[in-house]
Amino acid sequence: MNGVSPDIVLVAGSAGFLGSHLCDLLLAEGHRVIGLDSFCTGRPENMRTLARDPRFSFIEADIVDPLPTALTRHAGQIRRVFNLACPASPPHYQTNPEHTLLTCVTGTLHLLRLAERARARFLQASTSEIYGDPEVHPQREDYWGHVNPTGPRACYDEGKRAAETLCFDFARSGRVSVRVARIFNTYGPRMRADDGRVVSNMICQALSGEPMTVYGSGSQTRSFCYVADLVDGLARLMKLEDDDAGPVNLGCPGEMSMVGLAELVKALTGSASPVVLRPLPVDDPRRRCPDIGRATELLGWTPDTVLEAGLRDTIDWFSAEIGAGAAHNRPADERAAAE
Repeated sequence: MNGVSPDIVLVAGSAGFLGSHLCDLLLAEGHRVIGLDSFCTGRPENMRTLARDPRFSFIEADIVDPLPTALTRHAGQIRRVFNLACPASPPHYQTNPEHTLLTCVTGTLHLLRLAERARARFLQASTSEIYGDPEVHPQREDYWGHVNPTGPRACYDEGKRAAETLCFDFARSGRVSVRVARIFNTYGPRMRADDGRVVSNMICQALSGEPMTVYGSGSQTRSFCYVADLVDGLARLMKLEDDDAGPVNLGCPGEMSMVGLAELVKALTGSASPVVLRPLPVDDPRRRCPDIGRATELLGWTPDTVLEAGLRDTIDWFSAEIGAGAAHNRPADERAAAE
């Protein structure tokens, strides 16, 4: 390349479920990638294959803190910044709500300022949680939401809303070219077993023969998008040349009740686990389903993966994870015999 180093893509949250899959896609597209993660919820094993690619490098850091010199010295080469750095499941983001809020606000500010210095395009991973417990269905991007600003989920819901505000303020002032993706429920390989979200919970419970937990009556709904489809949408949105697109919903427009999901997971795993009802958590949304008309029009994007097929892949992955964990936890002599 005539001695000129290629442009770099920065992925904050690279060790997470979504971030690691996005890094895979970016490398497949030929980019150089810097991964950034604090391992708050991300896992080093998610980057195992990435680490073998010489075009990938990694910096361990928390975006709440000032960004490390090892990153800022690359600012002249960074052309794209993806911000996926934040715990995304209620059990994880409620564990340290102050840190969750600061990750959304202070962390996003740090990355926006880096993008401004680098003159890089910036993509913010926002969330369907900004719609709260919606009074409009399905949810369109022009809906302002119905969020409890003082409830136990507010650290994440309001944090992401504030992060969007920062992004659009930087955009309006001409400081950074921004893209904002409002991500709906996503599932697939590399989810954590202790993630706390419904798909991972149900699959792990079914595979382990434990009761499958459904909260409330089970009539509340979600839409589930397979991870490969979701990261394809993120990559397309980053490439979009329209600086005035506004937020874009990314998710599957199909809607399923929690009881329906439990029965489907039972059927796919062949599990005999009973389904048990537990009280509905505070501020848990009753219905959640995206209107993806804007994503289809602007990006030519719709999710391709049928739910049953995506769940089978996810079940296979968790089966291997649970089996490996069980083998690892056996006494050393038993592990040796098994090997």
